[in-house]
Amino acid sequence: MFTPKWKKEAKLLHKGAKKFIDYKRDLLKEDRIEEIESRRADLLEAVKSDDKPRAEEASKQLRNTCEKALPHFPQQSAWEENVEVIFVALVVALGLRAYVVQPFRIPTNSMQPTLNGINIRQPADYKEPWFGKRALDFVLRGSSYPDIVAKNDCTVVDFRDASWFLFTRTEVALSDGSKIKIAAPEGEVQGSLNQPGTPPGMFRSKVFKKGDPILRGRVDSGDLVLVDKVSYHFRKPKRGEVFVFDTRGILTGGRKTGPMADQEGTHYIKRLSGVPGDTLSITPPNLWVNGRISQEPGNQRVIRAEGLYHEFNPNGYQLPDPNARGRYPCPLSSEGQEFHLADQAAPGMREYAALGDNTKNSLDSRYWGSVKEFNLAGPALFSLWPITSGHWGFIR
Repeated sequence: MFTPKWKKEAKLLHKGAKKFIDYKRDLLKEDRIEEIESRRADLLEAVKSDDKPRAEEASKQLRNTCEKALPHFPQQSAWEENVEVIFVALVVALGLRAYVVQPFRIPTNSMQPTLNGINIRQPADYKEPWFGKRALDFVLRGSSYPDIVAKNDCTVVDFRDASWFLFTRTEVALSDGSKIKIAAPEGEVQGSLNQPGTPPGMFRSKVFKKGDPILRGRVDSGDLVLVDKVSYHFRKPKRGEVFVFDTRGILTGGRKTGPMADQEGTHYIKRLSGVPGDTLSITPPNLWVNGRISQEPGNQRVIRAEGLYHEFNPNGYQLPDPNARGRYPCPLSSEGQEFHLADQAAPGMREYAALGDNTKNSLDSRYWGSVKEFNLAGPALFSLWPITSGHWGFIR
């Protein structure tokens, strides 16, 4: 406790220089290591000889040698640092999306009123709102206000899915050679451009004269949900939960028109209404699972047509459209027909059933059959946006 302060500091520096060599040995050249060791020896000798001025000079020389011992690396500019931060953030975000949580935009209305898809509204008395309301509607409701006018006399000749990432787009080819893009899935766009009175399952384009509005109104965004990509690695999927799956190997039918049309894409969202080993059948309005009416809360809301479910789907679970039986396997095409989901199967091939809550407007397992285990992405966890849809929060 009676050791002078200068001696304590000198000994700490002597010890710190040794740690510096040990930690940076792979970066230090041999002659630098020898020089630092020599300076350490000079400092230790000055301390032992009780020569304070000599110790101070030796300390100064040792610090200077250590500071200059490492190779000089040019300091990053602010621009380089920002690029590096952005790159790291992108890598982290992609990693989270691939393995933890994935955002998913709902394009269609097959899950209404549980979750909303994209809707096109073209009221006859439509009047474009002022800029402030349009901006507020976009932030709160995800709404946009397209005003697309025909440049020439034309009709619709083709549709093409032009979606990317979270943005749903349909490219519409017109008979005058021009193309337009609409921020909605193909089925919704077809319904808006279809000639009134056209039979279900068919498309007959409206005839547009030069200057006529092709699309004028409001497009409401579908719900943006977060998909939990971790849970299914640690637990079995539960009957009754809302889940997301990809469409690899599923006969979604290519071009789909009519009231049950869904966007052609890589992922669907439905309610998981059957798990491996279950036997399903439909006797409207009931969904039967293993000889009993399904008791899962989500399925019961559809069966009983509670609240908004009555508005969108008053008849509960319905049989598939008879017109689709030539295009799809339709394993639930008639009352009481049983559909068994394979339990004993090769890895990844166990079967699940996916049904939309809005069954009259859903292309699902009633049409194309089962969802294989390898298709599962995860349960739909949280409805993130729009915040005014009434669905914000955890999904059930």
